[in-house]
Amino acid sequence: MDASIYKDYILVLLFVKYVSDKYGNDPYAPVVVPSGGGFADMVKLVGTKNIGEGINTIIATLAEQNGLRGIIDNADFDDSDKLGKGDEKVKRLSSLINIFKRPDLSFKANQAGGDDILGDAYEYLMRHFATESGKSKGQFYTPAEVSRIMARVIGVREAKSASQTIYDPTCGSGSLLLRAHHEAPVDLTIYGQEKDVATRGLAVMNMFLHNVPTADIRSGNTLTEPQFRRKVSMAKIASGKSSPLDRFDFVVANPPFSDKAWMTGLVPDKDEFERFEHFGIPPKKNGDYAYLLHVVASMKSTGKGCIVMPHGVLFRGNGEAAIRKKLIERKYIKGIIGLPANLFFGTGIPACLIVLDKEGAASRTGIYMIDASKGFTKDGPKNRLRDQDVHKIVDCFTRQVHLPGYAEMVSFKRIEAEGCNLNIPRYIDGSSAEDLHDIEAHLRGGIPATDIDALQPYWDVLAETRTRLFGEGPRPGTVSPLVTPMELKAVIRGGEDFAAYGRAVYTAFEGWRAAHRPALEAFGVGDSPSTLIHTLSEDLLARFAAVPLIDGYDVYQHLMSYWDEVMQDDAGILAIDGWDAAKLIRKLVKVKENEDDKTGKFAEEPDIKLGSGKSALYLKAELIPPALIVARYFADEAAEVERLEGEVERLEGELEALIEEHGGEEGDLSDAVDESGALDVKAAKKRRAELVAEFDKGVFKRYELAEKQRKVAPDGWREEFVELLPDFLEFFHINDALKLTDAIKDAKAAVKAAKAALDEAAVKQYPKLSLAEAKTLVIDDKWLATLAAKAEGELDRVAQRLATRCGELAERYDRKLPDLMKLAEDAQARVAAHLEKMGFAL
Repeated sequence: MDASIYKDYILVLLFVKYVSDKYGNDPYAPVVVPSGGGFADMVKLVGTKNIGEGINTIIATLAEQNGLRGIIDNADFDDSDKLGKGDEKVKRLSSLINIFKRPDLSFKANQAGGDDILGDAYEYLMRHFATESGKSKGQFYTPAEVSRIMARVIGVREAKSASQTIYDPTCGSGSLLLRAHHEAPVDLTIYGQEKDVATRGLAVMNMFLHNVPTADIRSGNTLTEPQFRRKVSMAKIASGKSSPLDRFDFVVANPPFSDKAWMTGLVPDKDEFERFEHFGIPPKKNGDYAYLLHVVASMKSTGKGCIVMPHGVLFRGNGEAAIRKKLIERKYIKGIIGLPANLFFGTGIPACLIVLDKEGAASRTGIYMIDASKGFTKDGPKNRLRDQDVHKIVDCFTRQVHLPGYAEMVSFKRIEAEGCNLNIPRYIDGSSAEDLHDIEAHLRGGIPATDIDALQPYWDVLAETRTRLFGEGPRPGTVSPLVTPMELKAVIRGGEDFAAYGRAVYTAFEGWRAAHRPALEAFGVGDSPSTLIHTLSEDLLARFAAVPLIDGYDVYQHLMSYWDEVMQDDAGILAIDGWDAAKLIRKLVKVKENEDDKTGKFAEEPDIKLGSGKSALYLKAELIPPALIVARYFADEAAEVERLEGEVERLEGELEALIEEHGGEEGDLSDAVDESGALDVKAAKKRRAELVAEFDKGVFKRYELAEKQRKVAPDGWREEFVELLPDFLEFFHINDALKLTDAIKDAKAAVKAAKAALDEAAVKQYPKLSLAEAKTLVIDDKWLATLAAKAEGELDRVAQRLATRCGELAERYDRKLPDLMKLAEDAQARVAAHLEKMGFAL
C-alpha cells in the first residue's frame, strides 16, 4: 500500500489506541471512550470474518460520541480494493491491531506535554512517504525545530493571557500550531484552517491528543474561503458586505511554496477582504506573496507573525518587487532568517523565515537578518537543525546582536540603496575567509608571522605554547617550527598554559555540576522534565559562553543530544515512578506481531541474558546499565573476565600464527585447514590418527613419556624424535593445533562461566541498592560522567584545531620553491639517464 494511503489508517488507529489508553476510564476526559468505541473492542475482532466492518463501526461510535464525524472516520477499513478480500483482509487487519496491542505501545502513563505524538508519527510517515513517492503530493509538515524558532521569534513566550490568540491559515496536521502553543506560558486560543479534508482531520486529532480540544480547526481554502471573519451588524449583512478577516495576536504559517493555482476561485482585484488593495496583486503563477499578505491582513495592529517562504520572495522582480517595496515602506518586516537547504519534506530548496511585527513598525529603523544556512546536521536524506542552531538563531534575533558573517541589522536606508532587494547574501557575507599563500615564503622559506598572528585568540590563552612551537624564521617577518607536525598536539597539551586552560574548563563544568546536582537528586514524581532540561541547558550555555576557544553552543548541543538520547527517557521514568525505578531490572518477553511470526521479537534490546535455551531470562535495566553496577561493585570480577578474555585472544593468536606458518600448500597443516583458512578439527584428528598408526610403538611411547616430562626435560627434545622419525614434525604441528583448539574451547567456557556469574551478581545487586547509591549511579556515574567526557572532548578539540592549523602552515612552507625545482631537475636527469641506457634520448 502506498504511504499516502497507509498513513491514514495508521494514524487513526494511533488516535483510537491513545485515547483508549489515556482516557478510557475517565468520565471527565476531553475524549469520551464509549462502550463499543475503544481499542479493546478492536482487539476482540482479531481473526473474525467481519473485522473491517467492525473496525468502521467502532471508529464511527467514537466519532459520534465526540463530534469527530468526518475527521477520524474517513479511512474505510472494509475497503477490499485497498486491504484485500476475504482471509487476506482479515489477516492484514488482525496483524495491524496486534502491532498496536503490543505492551510497549501503551499510552496509559503518557503525557503529551510538548511532545507532538501524532505529529512525530506523521513526520515519520511523511519522511518515508516523500522518499517512496519522490514528492509531497501537496501535504506539508513543518519540522519541529523550525516551529520552535517561529514561535520564539514572534514572542509567544511573552504572552500574558489565555485570551490571546494564535492562528495558522495553512495548518496542515497542526504541528506548527501545537509547538507554538506549547512555547507560550499561557493557554493561547488556537485557530487554524486547512483545505485538505484528511489533513484537517489529522490536525483535529492532534489537538485532542495534546489536550486542547477547544482548538478551532476549520476546513477550506484560506485564500478563497477564509473561515475566520469578524462579527458584523445585521445591517452590513443585509447590504451584502462580507465581514472582514478576523485578526489575531500571533500568526504562523508554512504555506505551499510557489502555489501556481492560488487564483483558482479568487478574483484578487475584487478581494472582499482587501488583502491586496494596499500592496498589489501577486503574480498569477506564483502565490507566495498571496499567503504572506493574508498573514499580514490577519494580524492585529499589535500582532506578530512568521511565515516560511522560498528565498525567491526576497529578490524576485516585477509585481513581487512592488509588493516587497510597500511592505518595506510600512516597516512590517522585523527580520529575515535564512535556513539551510533540504529541511522540509517534499522540497530541497532553501527556505527563509519572514518575521512580521506591526506593533513596533513605527520605530523600526531596519530589518534584522540572519544567515543560518550553514548550521545543521545530516539526518538521512534530509538536513536537520540542531538544538544549538535553534538556540543561536533565537538568541541572536532576540538580542539583535551583530555577529559578522551570521547576523546583522540592515538599515532601511541601505535596503533602499539596494533597490529593496532583501537577498541575504547582499548584506551578510557568510563565506569562509580565503586561505592565502605567501609567494615569497614559498620562494625563500619560513612561515609568515602574519599567519601565526591570525591565531591570536589561541595565543591570548596559550602564550607560552607559541614560544614552544615557533622560533625565529630565516627572514624578518617569518617564524620556523620547533617541533614536527606529528608532535604538535602532544606539545600543545603538555604545556603548563594548556593545563591552566584545562583547569578553567574543568572549573566551568564543575561549577555547573555543583549548582545543579541537588536539583537532579531532588527530581522525582510529578516534576517536569522540560523545566529541568531548560534550567540545566541555559546555565551550561551561559557558563561556557565565558570560556575562550570553546563555542558554548557546542557544549550546549552535547547536553541536548544526550538529553534526547538518554536523559529525557530517564527523567520521564523518574517523573512517573520516582527513584525506586532505578533499582528495577525487568524481564523482557518476545512479542509475536502476527500468526506467521514463530519466535517473536523483543521490543527492546536486552541488557543481560541469564541461563540458556528455553529457560533463559532476558532482562532490561530501567535506569542503571549493568556496566555501571559492575564498575562500582564488581571491579575485581570484571578484571578477571577481562583476563580470561585476554587468554582467549592469546591462544587464538598462537593458533592463527601456527596456521599461518604451516598451513600453506606444502605445509604440515595443509590437509587440516579449510578453505577459509581455519583449522578443520575433524580433518586434523583424522590425520593425527593416521600418523600415530604409522609410528614405531616403542618410539611413540618414548614420545608420550617425554611429553609428560617436557617441563623438566632439556630443550630440543622434539628434535630428537624428528631425527628418529621425520613424520613426527607434522605430528607435532597438528597435535599443537588441536591442543590449542581444546585450550581455546576451555578458555571460552571459562569466560562464559565468569560472565554468567558476573551478570547474576549484578542482577542481584539492583534490589540491594540504597536510594543514595541509586542516585549516585544515575546522576554521577551515568549522566554527569558522560557530560564531563563531552566537555573534555571539547578541550581536546581545541588542541586538535590548533595543531591542525599549525601543521598545515609548517608543511605548506616546509620546502622552498628552488629546492623543489632542484629535486625535479635531479629526477628528470635520472629519468633521462635510464632512457639513454635503454637506447632512447629525450
